[in-house]
Amino acid sequence: MQNRIRIGRLPAIFVVCGILLAACSKKDADQATTPNGQVVAHVGNEVVTTQELDNEIRLSNIPADKQKDPQVIKRVLGELVTRKYLLQQALDSKLDREPNVLLDILRSREQVLASAFVSRTAANKASGISKADVEKYVANNPSKFADRQLIVVEQISFAIGPNLQAVIDSTKQLKSLDEIDQKLTSMGVPHGRSTGNLNSAEIPDELSKKMQAKNADDVFFFRAGQNGVFLKVKSEEARPLEGEAAVNLARQVMRADLLKAEIGIASVAANLEAKYEGVYSKIMKDENSTGTN
Repeated sequence: MQNRIRIGRLPAIFVVCGILLAACSKKDADQATTPNGQVVAHVGNEVVTTQELDNEIRLSNIPADKQKDPQVIKRVLGELVTRKYLLQQALDSKLDREPNVLLDILRSREQVLASAFVSRTAANKASGISKADVEKYVANNPSKFADRQLIVVEQISFAIGPNLQAVIDSTKQLKSLDEIDQKLTSMGVPHGRSTGNLNSAEIPDELSKKMQAKNADDVFFFRAGQNGVFLKVKSEEARPLEGEAAVNLARQVMRADLLKAEIGIASVAANLEAKYEGVYSKIMKDENSTGTN
């Protein structure tokens, strides 16, 4: 197996990665001869099993009532077969020996295992959430439950870029969306203006507190993924969430909070254990001292 990897042409790290992956590939190949689940398709030397198909359906977030739909199965199985075919073509082309591809494979493996570990740890803790815990959470978060509201807003959104701080500084004294609209236009910042609905249960706590203390004409700014959003509240309508629906949402949110907490704990632990070298030591020390990541 080592002869199949051109050791002389690769840096040491790639050689190690290649040897490890070659060993894993052989193990995977051996396991492929006795696949788990019934075989539903053959693609050259590759097979597709019912277990793989079921997993693909799960990862596609297909509703339970659609998972046996022939058209859904046809689409998902077709995509899986295509991927198996392309995998075979890539292996035949020896792409799995290229350094960048090896690094991508290792990165994917790390991501899957890291996510699985954090998810399992959070799930184990979530299993200990009691009825009393849920009731306490519901009582302590009225904006998500008893006082939940449907909020109609007018908003201006733009893609966050290197000029974000300049946009914030230039608009922080402005009092209306019209003024912000004009300022963004004069700055050459592409943006869109629209009306939308917000559920108070889904608004970040910090923004929710600001909105609860708002004046009638206040304009708020927050980040939503890769976008910056200015918004103004136009109207509010009470939509309380109670009973079983409140319990289900509370458990869902509490599980999500546990997952975020586990990621935070892991990040702190990793940085405490990590030993950075050379210029990266100074970079990471400076980053940690400012509290940013």
